[in-house]
Amino acid sequence: MAEAVRTATVRADPRLASLKRLAIVPALNEQGGIGLVIDEIRAFDPDLEIVVVDDGSRDRTAEVAAERSAHVLRLPFNLGIGGAVQTGFRYAFENGFELVVRVDGDGQHDPSQLGALLEPLLAGEADIVVGSRFAGLAGYRSTRSRHVANRIFAGAASLVTGQRVTDPSSGFQALNRRAIALFAADYPHEFPEVEATVMVAKHQLRRVEVPVVMRERVAGRSSISFVRSVYFMSKVLLALFVGLFRRTVVPMEDR
Repeated sequence: MAEAVRTATVRADPRLASLKRLAIVPALNEQGGIGLVIDEIRAFDPDLEIVVVDDGSRDRTAEVAAERSAHVLRLPFNLGIGGAVQTGFRYAFENGFELVVRVDGDGQHDPSQLGALLEPLLAGEADIVVGSRFAGLAGYRSTRSRHVANRIFAGAASLVTGQRVTDPSSGFQALNRRAIALFAADYPHEFPEVEATVMVAKHQLRRVEVPVVMRERVAGRSSISFVRSVYFMSKVLLALFVGLFRRTVVPMEDR
């Protein structure tokens, strides 16, 4: 029996009809939930093309995605989230997509909220829109250590970029062609979302946050242990400041 879609069908904005658009879904060992993620994206917008970037999964993630008629890019080994996401952006750029949404394959992002992410893009007010767990809506619960870590990351990112950042590690995003071109050319690999926040500011792209509610994982488990959390926290802070000295890459679209 097929899994039930967890969100009600939402009518996509008619302004999307003229745009070539893509959903990038990075996934690692998500066979238990990837099918439902694809179904929910299609419930939001049946015409949204979907590419699942299988980052070296050892289970049936790629097969389940293909059975749902998603286009699957299978990486030969695990590159990490940054490598998987950049693969999706390169695919989007090289195939002429004008708008991209990014939805993680673990089911924590709710595709019914994509309308909120897309509105600033469609209104011409942003180049990248980030769904923030901490921008006003209640409902997201995290451990105390993660909450403290996010406060530190957000404060550091705000200081470095000169913009208010509440959720620098969110991968729930919508991007226009200019942002697609930037990230297809150059994208951080180890702690991508945080360092990419600095990249966006350096290239004077307009970044907007909108409040969203995250959900529990559909299946599987997080790969971040306590030891890795401590390591992650120290490396992210370093990555934020190293990002200030990254070379300035001219987006492909501007060359």
